[in-house]
Amino acid sequence: MTSTFTDLQAKAKTGWEALLKGEPPRILVGTATCGRAAGGLQVLEALAEALAQAGIEAEVHQVGCIGLCYAEVLVDIIKPGRPRISYSNVTPDMARQLVEDYLVKDDPRPDLALGTLGEGTVDGIPNLFDLPDLKPQVRVAMRNCGIIDPCEIDHYLANGGYSGLARCLSELTPEEALEEVTKSGLRGRGGAAFPAAMKWKFLAGAPGPMKYILCNAEEGDPGAFNDKGLLESDPQTVLEGMTIAGYVTGAPKGYVFIRCVHREVIRRTQVAIDQAKEYGLLGDRILGSDFSFEIVVSLTGESYVSGEETALMESIEGKRAMPRYRPPFPAQVGLWGKPSNINNVKTYAYVPEILARGGDWYAGIGTEKSKGTAIVCLTGNVARPQMAEVPFGITLRQVIDEIAGGVSPGKEIKLLQTGGPLGGFLGPSELDVILDFDEMASKGAILGSGGIIVGDENSCAVEMAMVLADFNNEESCGKCFPCRLGTKHILDMLRNMTLGKAKEGDVERMQAMGDTLLTSLCGHGQLSVNPINSAVKYFEEELKAHIIDKRCPAGRCRALAQS
Repeated sequence: MTSTFTDLQAKAKTGWEALLKGEPPRILVGTATCGRAAGGLQVLEALAEALAQAGIEAEVHQVGCIGLCYAEVLVDIIKPGRPRISYSNVTPDMARQLVEDYLVKDDPRPDLALGTLGEGTVDGIPNLFDLPDLKPQVRVAMRNCGIIDPCEIDHYLANGGYSGLARCLSELTPEEALEEVTKSGLRGRGGAAFPAAMKWKFLAGAPGPMKYILCNAEEGDPGAFNDKGLLESDPQTVLEGMTIAGYVTGAPKGYVFIRCVHREVIRRTQVAIDQAKEYGLLGDRILGSDFSFEIVVSLTGESYVSGEETALMESIEGKRAMPRYRPPFPAQVGLWGKPSNINNVKTYAYVPEILARGGDWYAGIGTEKSKGTAIVCLTGNVARPQMAEVPFGITLRQVIDEIAGGVSPGKEIKLLQTGGPLGGFLGPSELDVILDFDEMASKGAILGSGGIIVGDENSCAVEMAMVLADFNNEESCGKCFPCRLGTKHILDMLRNMTLGKAKEGDVERMQAMGDTLLTSLCGHGQLSVNPINSAVKYFEEELKAHIIDKRCPAGRCRALAQS
């Protein structure tokens, strides 16, 4: 088995080294969701036309998102004797110009370049990872994003891919592999932050032979796109993590659960599965061992609640996505009544490096209770919207100011909305809180799946709370009446605030509604009062202005007097 993997890796490294030499030239174009939205496919067409007209033979690869969504379309060019040069905000006309100037005339155009990657320098072009928004980052799960072609398994292997799985199968028993995950301190990245090793231990102790490893890529949170970003940029790291989880727990099958509208995510994931099978890294007797594991893509409609773990299982079984009563819990009675484990995309993406480099290595990053890194999606009133991977322990102020570039000049940060529609608000007084599951929860907000929406002084906390309440009401599955009715009542009261129709005592009524919502079947209802409670904590005066003075201080609620 070891010799088989060594041969696969050696072949892949030879190909990767040839790519880095740039003979023939290599062009890599960002065509993840953000790249396509910025015109990535049109840039691909323009490059093909320009290369043909110039008579240049070059390999063109599509890569995922390196995280700099604001800089898309990103185009990287590798020529002999030069490092990889990344160009930002490339248009079709600019792509044609780069072919003419750089590939034909050998002018690297420093004025258009964002940075270089790898060894070597080019005058006038900085190293990409010395840029202000990339320098503070520590990349573990995102280590290959935007660097490799997600549809080329050799690119993944050449950069250390499947080393963690190979180590498991050649050196570690399932119990020893589980101990590495335990030592790492890895906590689930789906929102609840439950220790991953503990969940895996529950499944490992459940009777077999049929068990399931489920990967939740539903990702319906407004402001969060890191699950999609990982799967369309480096799907093999998620598949490897799932396979290791199968080895640790004795599960022979896994499912990746994806929204049906994310077509390119689905396509790239399926290509990755097919290639892993072809290389003997999935399927029967992986790498010649006694361990077999298969992975299937399962699709769901656009239902936010289908991301709840028991609703997810209902959907895979072909039923309407609605939460189940618990107990029993999935580790005992899960998919089709069999023991199952559900983790988020990001959780599995960390596992290969943990097994390859050791649990102690991973535990050395982050804080005492929040180990490793967090992948955050930075949107709203920021200069550089993006997906970033940062070590736990960094402050929110550093994340917003250094990485996202802060808000517009002359503006001040007024609020952060974190953790999706079930998360909460933080006021400007909490910008120096560290990024940490428990620290953020103590301030009334949650990290959740990593979405951080930044609002400047022109944002209205009441309006934003209403938007979140509208989402929560719309996405309630309606199975239990506390959620079905409670989310609607909260929405009505918040909407009345924005229309000048609120009554004194509405805030207290919404908070009391939250107590009833705690009896809901799942977290959708149980957590839907979080935005209200945190808004009261940090923006009580703004709420009073809407209710008592019938005034919106930010001037956002048009029905109210703006004074």
